[in-house]
Amino acid sequence: MKLLDGKLTSEQIKEELAQEVAILKSQNKRAPHLAAVLVGTDGASLTYVNSKVKSCEKIGFGSTLIQLEETVSENELLKVIEDLNNNPVIDGFIVQLPLPKHIDDQKVLMTINPDKDVDGFHPTNFGRMALELPAFIPATPYGILELLERYQIETSGKNVVVIGRSHIVGRPMSILLSQKRTVGDATVTLAHSKTRNLTSLTKQADIIVAALGIAEFLKGDMVKDGVVIIDVGITRINDTSKKSGFRLAGDVHFESVAAKASYITPVPGGVGPMTIAMLLKNTLLAYHRK
Repeated sequence: MKLLDGKLTSEQIKEELAQEVAILKSQNKRAPHLAAVLVGTDGASLTYVNSKVKSCEKIGFGSTLIQLEETVSENELLKVIEDLNNNPVIDGFIVQLPLPKHIDDQKVLMTINPDKDVDGFHPTNFGRMALELPAFIPATPYGILELLERYQIETSGKNVVVIGRSHIVGRPMSILLSQKRTVGDATVTLAHSKTRNLTSLTKQADIIVAALGIAEFLKGDMVKDGVVIIDVGITRINDTSKKSGFRLAGDVHFESVAAKASYITPVPGGVGPMTIAMLLKNTLLAYHRK
């Protein structure tokens, strides 16, 4: 069993991006600029956004963090987004999800200029991705593709099971892996909470992408020997033996599945760091498009 080390790979990507930024600056050009909008004080969201800002600083990107009160009105948030759309110095921006219940997530995402939608959530980008046209690929699926490519995991003709059908990970992942691309040409089954006889599908899978949000759902008796495992989930589980009082677990029961896997992503340190790296890569793409 080998680990698909997302932390190491993401650092390699950041170094590549930093070199590109250094070249731009040597040509007296401005650096790419990423903005993030955070509504409220959710601890996990704040940690995630701060890590994006730190990553920008590390590679030489400009960054802006806009923090809004949880009570901000939907119209006020939409005004902030319009300002970012019209700001020529901002190459790309994200609105951190989830948003408070009084704000319509879809209305917010639809307001983002598709040319600055570095999260790849706007229907324009999703549609272009599905049609194999140039688009911003959602950062997490993009990170998974990059991880598979850099570890030279063969996907052509393989049976892939994607568990989870979210618009952020599962659905775009299933589309991307079935397309004609370097990491693609796979036969993909998209499974979800209503799928019957899921184990019969996972036992036949050469590659499994687990993205359903249930801690340690996929067990060792559900997979075959030599399977490649991509674990997208991350859940806090109470654990009194830890100083923090909790531990982080993925959607895969690591010990039992790792015993059979040829490759597996750890949690943490697998898909998470790749998501941030590919967000930065999308921002550089947005910069060059302008």
